[in-house]
Amino acid sequence: MIAAVEFEAFIMDAHTLKDKRGVLQRILRRLSQKYNVAVAEVDYQDLWQRTRIAVVTVSSSKIAAEKELQQALKFVDSFPEIERTITEFQWV
Repeated sequence: MIAAVEFEAFIMDAHTLKDKRGVLQRILRRLSQKYNVAVAEVDYQDLWQRTRIAVVTVSSSKIAAEKELQQALKFVDSFPEIERTITEFQWV
């Protein structure tokens, strides 16, 4: 089972693309180290306060994949400098 979640987010304290990259690199690196997921910024690379991130995992069951993605989203939500908005799940 391949499961993916894409979400848009706002980075409130970013005033430049450099600020945004610093916040995103820290969050994305920690996500991939802590969870069994692949993660990348997939849209809005040229906007300094907006981003779209994709998180993907592979598992033998839908329940395990969904649990991993939910934990990853909870981890993202723990960062005060980023606010997650639109979230979409996909299953393959």
